[in-house]
Amino acid sequence: MATSHSKDRSFDMPSDLPEALPEPATTDLRLETIMGALADPLRLTIIRKLMLESEAYDHACGWFGFDRPKSSLTHHFKALREAGLIRQRQYGLERRSRLRTEDLNARFPGLLELVAHWKPPSLKKKRG
Repeated sequence: MATSHSKDRSFDMPSDLPEALPEPATTDLRLETIMGALADPLRLTIIRKLMLESEAYDHACGWFGFDRPKSSLTHHFKALREAGLIRQRQYGLERRSRLRTEDLNARFPGLLELVAHWKPPSLKKKRG
């Protein structure tokens, strides 16, 4: 389900998807774990970008355009996956991520709408 601030980000599921990496089941998603993962502005930015700007079924780390070491990004993506916010699949040497929109909306209605309203620090209007 798309929020009022996002385009319909439905993409056809490719037929040759690799198995998803381990993640919590929808019924095991915990709000405190999700909120803990989203407390980091970079992780919140990742979720917001997946929700509002996705261009494909899933995305490799480079698509996000972060100027961070790969090890740092790997840590953040793992935290998001283990919290249940994203689904990751291994394509050879590359991991691709997809927001678990349906699962999150089913378990915590309104959560993604809050994320859509959030503005990253670099996008906020400066007071002057």
